[in-house]
Amino acid sequence: MKNKNRSQARHYKFHIDWILMIILLIALVLYGYGTWKTGSANDFYTSAITSMTQSFKNFWYASFDPAGYITVDKPPVALWFMTISAKIFGVSNFSVVLPSVLFGVGSVYLMYRLIKPKFGTNAGRIAAFAMTITPIVVADSRTNNMDATLIYFLLLSLWMLQKAVDKKNIFWLMGSFALIGFSFNIKMLQAFMIVPAMLLFYWIASKTNWKKKAMHTVLAIIFLVVLTLAWPLSVDMTSANNRPYEGGSEHNSVMELAFGYNGTQRLLGQTTGTGGTFKGMGNQKSKNTQNNKPKPPNMKKTNQPKGNMKMPGSNKPTGMKHGGAPGGGGGNIFNIGTAGPLRLFQSALGPQISWLLPFAIIGMIASYIVYADPRRKWYQTTEKQKQIILWTGWLVLVGGFFSVASFFHPYYTIMLAPAIAALSGIGLMGMLKALEIFNRKNIRYYFLPLAIAITAMLQAWYVSSYYSWLTILILIIGIAASLGIIFIKSKKVMKKVIIAGLITIAIAPSFWSMTPTIAKTSDAIPSAGPDLLTSNGGKQGGIGNGSVNNKLLNYLQKNQGNAKYLFATADSGTAAPYIIKTKKAVMAMGGFNGTDPAMTLSKFKQLVKSGQIKYYLDGGKSGSTNSSIVNWIKKHGKKVSAKTYGGTSNSKNKQGHLGNKQKSGALNQMMSRKSSNYQMSGGPQNSSETLYDLSNIYK
Repeated sequence: MKNKNRSQARHYKFHIDWILMIILLIALVLYGYGTWKTGSANDFYTSAITSMTQSFKNFWYASFDPAGYITVDKPPVALWFMTISAKIFGVSNFSVVLPSVLFGVGSVYLMYRLIKPKFGTNAGRIAAFAMTITPIVVADSRTNNMDATLIYFLLLSLWMLQKAVDKKNIFWLMGSFALIGFSFNIKMLQAFMIVPAMLLFYWIASKTNWKKKAMHTVLAIIFLVVLTLAWPLSVDMTSANNRPYEGGSEHNSVMELAFGYNGTQRLLGQTTGTGGTFKGMGNQKSKNTQNNKPKPPNMKKTNQPKGNMKMPGSNKPTGMKHGGAPGGGGGNIFNIGTAGPLRLFQSALGPQISWLLPFAIIGMIASYIVYADPRRKWYQTTEKQKQIILWTGWLVLVGGFFSVASFFHPYYTIMLAPAIAALSGIGLMGMLKALEIFNRKNIRYYFLPLAIAITAMLQAWYVSSYYSWLTILILIIGIAASLGIIFIKSKKVMKKVIIAGLITIAIAPSFWSMTPTIAKTSDAIPSAGPDLLTSNGGKQGGIGNGSVNNKLLNYLQKNQGNAKYLFATADSGTAAPYIIKTKKAVMAMGGFNGTDPAMTLSKFKQLVKSGQIKYYLDGGKSGSTNSSIVNWIKKHGKKVSAKTYGGTSNSKNKQGHLGNKQKSGALNQMMSRKSSNYQMSGGPQNSSETLYDLSNIYK
C-alpha cells in the first residue's frame, strides 16, 4: 500500500499538462516574437535602463540620465529587472523587453495555478487561455512598461493568499501583503486597487476565529506598509544634493509623486507632471479640453466611417481612430471614452480588454448560483463561492476605477485582464454545470446560451468597421450556437454546438491579440488591433519613440570637451534617444515633458559658468516650466547654424534597434507623423530644432 502511494506521488509530481504547455508556448510567441526588431521600445524607460547599468546610484534611484540629474516618474522595481537583463545581454530592445515577456508568460501560468485547485483543470486552462489572448495583455507584455511586471506580482500575491487560507499559515499571509507593498514600488497606488478584495476574501475564507483574523490582518498590513514605504522613505530622507530630482513631482518627493501625479490625479484628472491635462483624455473639464474627442494626426474626413457609432451610455462617438473604426489600435492613445458604468464596453477601451467581459460577468453570476450549497443559508458561502467573490472583487474595484477615472491610457486596463480571465474559466464550468443540473423550464439553464449570444453581439460590433464578413460570421454562428444549446436535445450534438460557440467568441480577440506580434510592435503606448497592420499604424506619434540627428550628434561629441553633459534640453523625449545611443549624460531640465521644476536659473548659470553644460538643444517644446532659463539662453547663447554641423536642414535618422538603420519607408512614415503637433514627449520637430552654444557666455 505504501509503495502504491509513493508511486502515485511520483506520478503527480512529474505530471505535465501538455495543453497548458501549448498555451504557454502560444503566450511566449505572442509576447516575445520579433521584440528584437522593434527599436528602443519606450525610450523614456530605455534611457533610464541605459543609465541604471552605469552605476548603483542610478540603479537605486531609477535615474533617467547617466549623470543622475533626474529620475523617471515611476518607482524603480520593474526597471531593476530590465536593467539586470540589459547588464547581462547588453542594452537592446530585446533585453529591456525580455522581463516583461517572461512576466507575461508567468502570469498566464499563475492564472492556471490559481483556478485549477478549486475549479478543475479545464477551468484553469480556459482562464490561462483567456489571459493569453487578451489583446492588451499581448501589447503590454511586448514593451518595457511596468504593467506586465505588476500583474505578475499581484497574481503571485493572490497565490500566496490562497496558500495562507488553505494552510492556515500566517507567514503566507504576511508574504502575500508584503508582495503588494513590493508591487507598490512597481507602479505605486495601482497595486493597492485589489487590496480590499484580498482582505474581504481572507475574512470570509479563513477558518480561524475572528480574534486571530484581526491579529493576522494587522500583521499583514504592517508588512504591506513596511515594504511599501521602504524605498520611498529611503529616497525622501536622502538629501536632495545626494540624489536625482524625483521626476514627475512638484517638490522632489516620491511620496508626493505617489499620491499626486500617480495617485489622485489619475482619478480626478492630471494637473501636474506634464503641464496640465492632455487633450482628448476622457471627459476632463479644463481650458485645454473643449471636447473629449481625440484629434490624431492627419485625420481626414474621407477616412471617417459612415454614420456615428455609439455605445449605450455614450453621448457621442467614441473610439474613433485613424481609420475611424471602433477598436483598432495604434492611434487611440488619448481616447478613454465617456465616463460611466458602460465605459469599458465603449469602443475606446473595449477592443483592448472587454471581448470576454460579458461572458465573464454572466459566468460569474451563474457559477455563484451553481456552486451554492442548498443546505446552507444564502450568506453561508461555499469554498468555491468565496473564490468567486475574490475575483469579482478584483473586477468591480478595478472596473469601477476605470469607469470614472479621468487620467489614464487605454493600456492600463490590463489590470482587468486577470479577473476577466479567471471569471471566464470559472464561469464556463459553472454554466456547463447549470446545463446538467437544471432543465429547460428553469431560467438558470439559459446562462451559457445567453453569455455566448451577448458576447458575440458585442464582438460583432467591435469588428464591424474592419471586417463585415467577420461581423456576419460571429453573429450567425454565435446566435445559432445559442439557439442550438436551447433547442437541441442530443447531448452529443449539443457538445459540438457549445464548442462551436466558444470557438466563435474566441476568434476576434485571438486575432486582435496577434496584431502586435504580426506588426512586431513594442510601443511606448501599447495597443492592439488591425490599425497596427496598416502602413500608418503601430507608431504612437512621437511618444516614447524619439530620434537622433546624427550630424548634430557628431558635432556635439566632437566639441563636448570636458563638459559633463553632452547637451541640455527641455524634456526627456528629446534627450532619451541621444542617451540610448551614446550612453552619455544629457540633461532633460524639466523631466518627462519639460514641466518638472527641477532646475533653477541660478543653478543653470552655475553649470554653464563651470563648463558642465556647453550646449542647449531647443526642440521648440511648448509648455516648459523652465521658460526663464530658455529665455536667458536665447538672449545670451549663440545659435549654431545647421551648416556648421554638415547640413542645411536638421534632418534626423531614426534610431531603431538602438542605432541600426531603418527602411526609408518606415522613416518617411515616422517623419510624417512627427510633423504633426500631436506630440507628447517625442524628439523635437525639424522645423523648430535649434542648437545654442553657451560656452562663451562667461568669457
